[in-house]
Amino acid sequence: MSRPAIIFPDQLNLKPSPINPKWIISGAPEARSALLSTTADGLATSIVWDCAPGSFNWYYDFDETVHFISGSVTIRDAAGETKTLGAGDMVVFPAGSHAVWTVHSRVRKIAVCKRALPRQIGLVISVLRAVKRRIKGTGAPTAGALAPV
Repeated sequence: MSRPAIIFPDQLNLKPSPINPKWIISGAPEARSALLSTTADGLATSIVWDCAPGSFNWYYDFDETVHFISGSVTIRDAAGETKTLGAGDMVVFPAGSHAVWTVHSRVRKIAVCKRALPRQIGLVISVLRAVKRRIKGTGAPTAGALAPV
């Protein structure tokens, strides 16, 4: 059985990942991305993404956690608060949020994107996990073990 290859994000071939033209405010923010990983259930992915300078809206339909590798961007949230971020900075965009991105110098990020299951399905999975632990005799559930996925 072969082992999966280790992925080094700095060696990836990023492919065009166009921003919705209706979302662009100014400039020519050309984006590129490459998939790093996907969970077996397909609910979470990690990607490398970069973008040339420009300004655009972004609407999040899933939770996204971002770690910036290089470049500089100012992000304005729906309340009008702004923050300039660069290499080493992190930010979390919850599903349903909106931000205006102003990319000052080509920005590169690692993003972990997670789609949520409907609450009812999450509760069923939590119960099944608890039953499995009891059957295997692993003892008392750990903190948060019954929390929805």
